[in-house]
Amino acid sequence: MSLFESMLTLMLAAIVLLQLSRHLAVPYPTMLAVAGVGVAALPWAPRIAIEPHLALALFIAPALLDAAFDFAPRELRRHWAPLFALAAVAVLLTTAAVATLSVWWGLPLAAGIALGAIVAPPDAAAATTILRQVSLPRTTTLVLQGESLLNDAAALLIFSAAVAMATTGDGLAGLAPWLLLAPVGGVIGGALAGAAYVGILPLLAGTLGGTLFEFVSTFGVWIVAERAGLSPILAVVAFAMMVARGAPERHSPRDRVRSYSVWEAVVFLLNVTAFLLMGLQSREIVSRLPANELWEAALFALAVFVVVVVVRFAWVMGYGALARLVARWRGRGPKPTVAQGIAVSWCGMRGLVTLATALALPPGFPERDLIALAAFATVLGTLVGQGLTLAPLIRLLRFERDGAYEEELTKARLELLDAGDVALGEGDGEAARWLRREFAASRTAAEAGRHPRAEGDADELRRAVLAAKRRRLMELRRRGEIGDDVFHALEEELDWAELAASPPDRFQALEV
Repeated sequence: MSLFESMLTLMLAAIVLLQLSRHLAVPYPTMLAVAGVGVAALPWAPRIAIEPHLALALFIAPALLDAAFDFAPRELRRHWAPLFALAAVAVLLTTAAVATLSVWWGLPLAAGIALGAIVAPPDAAAATTILRQVSLPRTTTLVLQGESLLNDAAALLIFSAAVAMATTGDGLAGLAPWLLLAPVGGVIGGALAGAAYVGILPLLAGTLGGTLFEFVSTFGVWIVAERAGLSPILAVVAFAMMVARGAPERHSPRDRVRSYSVWEAVVFLLNVTAFLLMGLQSREIVSRLPANELWEAALFALAVFVVVVVVRFAWVMGYGALARLVARWRGRGPKPTVAQGIAVSWCGMRGLVTLATALALPPGFPERDLIALAAFATVLGTLVGQGLTLAPLIRLLRFERDGAYEEELTKARLELLDAGDVALGEGDGEAARWLRREFAASRTAAEAGRHPRAEGDADELRRAVLAAKRRRLMELRRRGEIGDDVFHALEEELDWAELAASPPDRFQALEV
């Protein structure tokens, strides 16, 4: 019972601090990092431990599915060059730099590589709450979202190899076949699991069991991939992308709205828990270290933080200069600006993935305490230092307003209104005339870039029209005429409109 009471107390403290962050306009991941330090400073703070393998599955799998669900595979093809530069090269460079510093400091090579892999992947979710307040080019935002998916996989592969080196004594040469097969197998396995999930989905439609099955399948994909020696991160990413393509046509609006709400709450809860657990673990580490070793550990953690920030800035700016040179030489292609490079460099906040991976270090791992302390310091430093300055920096850079999202959204809205008009056919009843008047008002609002809000009592006809709009929306996405961000925005609008046009018992949730 003490564990449960302690977690409730920690959650209550986090809720209070998060309300404070809203009033102070401080990004909530930054406040969570501060909360972790605050909890660790309390003399009566509880001791809570978590099993290492559970940490990765519990904290990363849901957050990863939540992010991958909204990212289209075609964006990977469209932005493959910057994604490869950030998700692969930047991770390798950061890992190598941190490992070099660690070995010079006296850590074993495997420990240095593990620490480098832990702090290498930025968490785009940590920057999302800030980026919503400012204007960035849509392409830059998409690249940052894609980076957060793929860099986790690269970092976790390196981390797993480092742990294997330390625990089994195998060198990199012996692990090379696994490093090559694990990513490919993870993608294939995740895609197959996603296809199976989409096939099963109609059997659970309208039930609370369907929502529970989402969690069972997500954690199941992670665990099976991990047990099979595949990349669990890439398996969950492939699973999520496959489900995102097939589930919308098989999900009812009520199921989808409930699912989104549950996942948002769970991912948020896991973020809070991870930061608090890391703070408590850091407190135990600090309490075990003598004063002279504590100062040395703090200096090492500061050095790791500086290396992480400097390597990302140097590589992103160098890649941007090279991309501009290539674009001028070819006479075409995208030309990332210096301002974009600065913004992307400063979006390197570390978050949930770094915390969960540090918690996943097995007991007895070389320099485990020092690695965990350096990881938490890096998360704290990036979230406070970069998190509090990112929004002012972006405003200072004065990006031109990117209207691509709004233009695509307006165009798709008008397409849906046209689909609704066609669905009305030649009907001349009062309801049809009323809906035509509503469509005219909605079109006027949409053409002006405003959100057209549907009202009225013609529920049956409205549902038929919404079904036609939904089919048209699916077609627009299948043809690649709209992005997934626009698709999900409009899908949510249609869901709420259909719920508003339906009697309560039409989408009543069942227990099984």
